[in-house]
Amino acid sequence: MQRRQLLTTAAALTTVGISPWVRAQALEKPKVTIAVGGKNLFYYLPLTIAEQLGYFKAEGLDVTIVDFAGGSRALQAVVGGSADVVSGAFGHTVNMQAKGQPMRAFVLQGQAPQIVLGVNPKTLPGFKTVADLRGKKVGVTAPGSSTHIMLNFVLAKAGLKPSDVSVIGVGASNGAVAAMRAGQIDAISNLDPVITLLRRSGDLQVVVDTRKPAEAEQVFGGPMPAGCLYAPAAFVDKHPATVQALTNAMVRANKWIQQAGPGDIIKVVPESYLLGDRAVYIDGFLASKPALSPDGAFPAKGAETAFRALGSVDDKLAAAKLDLNAVYTNAFVQKANAKYPKG
Repeated sequence: MQRRQLLTTAAALTTVGISPWVRAQALEKPKVTIAVGGKNLFYYLPLTIAEQLGYFKAEGLDVTIVDFAGGSRALQAVVGGSADVVSGAFGHTVNMQAKGQPMRAFVLQGQAPQIVLGVNPKTLPGFKTVADLRGKKVGVTAPGSSTHIMLNFVLAKAGLKPSDVSVIGVGASNGAVAAMRAGQIDAISNLDPVITLLRRSGDLQVVVDTRKPAEAEQVFGGPMPAGCLYAPAAFVDKHPATVQALTNAMVRANKWIQQAGPGDIIKVVPESYLLGDRAVYIDGFLASKPALSPDGAFPAKGAETAFRALGSVDDKLAAAKLDLNAVYTNAFVQKANAKYPKG
């Protein structure tokens, strides 16, 4: 009798799709490789939280995260076929559509870029305006990355061309800090915890700070989506259940972060993320938290802002006729929020 009841219950669970085993089987691609450029950054904190708290596994996914020196290299990994999904800057989806390689973002991590442009007080003690960067060396995470794109945008607003400065890839960790302290670069466009570490030691004078959503909107003239998960449009169309599972995990991570304190974050992230100073990491988290997405949804005018910002430094892109509605979707996020209203 008991055996018959168990079999009946199992059949019922299977029918309504509750069984974790059945859910995993329903995924078109349970094993997914995500490429990221600078995983230790707060810019990608939701990705780390989803991984460390087992949210991907809870959705039946076996996720491998491969870290690169910058977002442009992470994108290259997906274009080259060695990764499936990018955890990177939203702006790349606009650029790639213009290049005839459509990408689609499906869950947001950052509602503001979190990128800070600052100068080296040692090599530029008399700095007054962005125009003073002419002929100087500026460090970015990697050429072509979001930190480079924002640098170009800020230069353009000051009447400078991208070629008016020398851009150097310094990564997003200790290498960036060392380059600044050694005077190898005159300015830096980077993110936390690198920025907070340099600022606390007196090695950085902040010029533009997009960790603050209000300042980011002022800089870009509208909402500027930042870190997100995106993939080739064909991948999203072919693997909707897999993309939904990824989105579910990321939305849960977004909501967990909003409720978390610095102590909670410290316990979850790998020790190497702290760059040897827990206090600095905590300060960086508190500075960056307002820029992180509370629910994974893309703002309605975000694609327009990104297109305008990118077009300001690329005449060819500015003249392109793009379908900006195709570079992102909130369909998966809406379902994820319905499933996990409280995270």
